[in-house]
Amino acid sequence: MDKRYQIFISSTYSDLKDERNKVMQTIMSLDCIPAGMELFPAMDEEQFEFIKRIIEDCDYYLLIVGARYGSMDENGVSYTEKEYDYAVAKGIPVLAFLHDDIPSIPIEKADLDNNLRKKLNKFYKKVKKGRLVQHWKNADDLNAKVAISLPKTIKMFPRTGWVKANLMTNGESLQEINELRKENELLKAYKARHEKNIDFSINIADWSEEFTAQFTKENLIDVWGNATNRESIKITHTWIEWFKLIASELDDSYRNHMGIDKIISAIICDANNLEDCRFIINYKDLTTIRYQFTTYGVINKIPISYDEERWCLTKKGEKLIAQLLCVKTKSNKSSLSN
Repeated sequence: MDKRYQIFISSTYSDLKDERNKVMQTIMSLDCIPAGMELFPAMDEEQFEFIKRIIEDCDYYLLIVGARYGSMDENGVSYTEKEYDYAVAKGIPVLAFLHDDIPSIPIEKADLDNNLRKKLNKFYKKVKKGRLVQHWKNADDLNAKVAISLPKTIKMFPRTGWVKANLMTNGESLQEINELRKENELLKAYKARHEKNIDFSINIADWSEEFTAQFTKENLIDVWGNATNRESIKITHTWIEWFKLIASELDDSYRNHMGIDKIISAIICDANNLEDCRFIINYKDLTTIRYQFTTYGVINKIPISYDEERWCLTKKGEKLIAQLLCVKTKSNKSSLSN
């Protein structure tokens, strides 16, 4: 019976878009069905529960690792690693492709934070342990190796696969309908949970209270962004000062195209009149600032990819930053005249 196999593609997203697109095209050319994070470009715990269902439905799991560890859950584990662990736990055959020369990857596609680099290195070692992996140098090299490896894996580890409905027996058709019904119920439940308004209150800090964020300062030594003399520093501001510092830059088209962590690094450098350095904010402190501003109702988080987000001001945020930055009148007269 003619079968098609479903392949789950797992990787970080924004840095590996080109590689993912080429691999997807190759998978389709091999009469297989690609699946992956394109279903949910921004990941959270609830969406990950649905992703697990997709992984369970796939016949093979294809992992691509570059120079980024990826967005993490509250325990500091990337969703890419969680996907890998889940596929292994379910006994799904894994095809792993690891980049052969991480230092050659452009700096904008690599993790700069030392903690993230350590996590990535640990993940590399986990994937290599107990299995054969392939190393790739660029998108074309990766694509060629996938084209060779996938048919071999299918031959060595045959799976259930998918068949056309007109070729299925009545029993198989009924089972497929039941599976689709279960998936539909899961999606309805997921939608209902998101649409339900949850009323809660928290004892949130006042705007005038201080918050200290941890940064790693790196002095840059060349045009490629290589750094030396790393030092840990702390920066303290009141919440209103943090907001004024960050919000004033969110409408800048150039900086807003950057990740929020890079925007904050540029802001700190500008504030201290520094050019040849980089400030990397602690991931947990960045998350705290985001939740604080979101709870204040002054920013919204907009997912732009699987592992990146952009902040934008709400109407309340726009009014607040205008009040903070506008020049106040010294006269009792109206500022408008005929």
